[in-house]
Amino acid sequence: MITKRIIPCLDVRDGRVVKGVNFLGVQDVSSPVKLAEYYSNCGADELVFYDITASHEGRALFTDILKQVAERVFIPLTVGGGINTVADFDRVLKCGADKVSVNSGAIRNPDLIPTAAERYGSQCVVISADVKRVDGQFRVFAKGGREDTGMEAISWIKRCVDSGAGEVVLNSIDTDGVKGGFDLEMLRAVCDAVSVPVIASGGAGGIQDFVTLFKALPRVDAGLAASIFHFGEVQINDLKQVLRDNDINVRL
Repeated sequence: MITKRIIPCLDVRDGRVVKGVNFLGVQDVSSPVKLAEYYSNCGADELVFYDITASHEGRALFTDILKQVAERVFIPLTVGGGINTVADFDRVLKCGADKVSVNSGAIRNPDLIPTAAERYGSQCVVISADVKRVDGQFRVFAKGGREDTGMEAISWIKRCVDSGAGEVVLNSIDTDGVKGGFDLEMLRAVCDAVSVPVIASGGAGGIQDFVTLFKALPRVDAGLAASIFHFGEVQINDLKQVLRDNDINVRL
């Protein structure tokens, strides 16, 4: 049986980990290097590092901090933010990333995903979709959730997977930071559309939300969260033990 993964997310701005609500109102949390090292040692299965303003500011991802993070973690590391070209893939991978996450770059250049998948393999290419409900439709947003692309999200995600993305991170803007539970409706629609691993992001408020996620949607492969881990509200080992007690397979 495939184990479910628990993944902390480091949203990095100006060299610091920050966290907001509905992608807005961000506050300072900690050093990304210290947090990454902590998570690597306390039971996290993977780690996600997002440079959350790179696309909006039109610049390359901060690689100096990324190198420091990669040197201190011994679990798979996914990195995103300002990934617009295959050269960006190459630069981030050489800094120590295991997988590269794309969103705005793929929206601007749909050829980016198939080109990167051909060069580095689909397992390296992650489509990170920031999605919000607009007029009853799941809509894709770009530039860190700031820009409504007008594209319907499920068909966009399916197109990305069909062209080579090996994993999907679904970031629900509607539930981000609200701590009311994962967006099961949105996640179900994505799971029905693709056959690659799907990671749920946005809405975790406690341990029970992960139990509900994996029980309601067994096809979801992983749960990603930030603030509940950053602020010590949930310890990863405690979460995994409860999941195991609920017959959900995890790595202890």
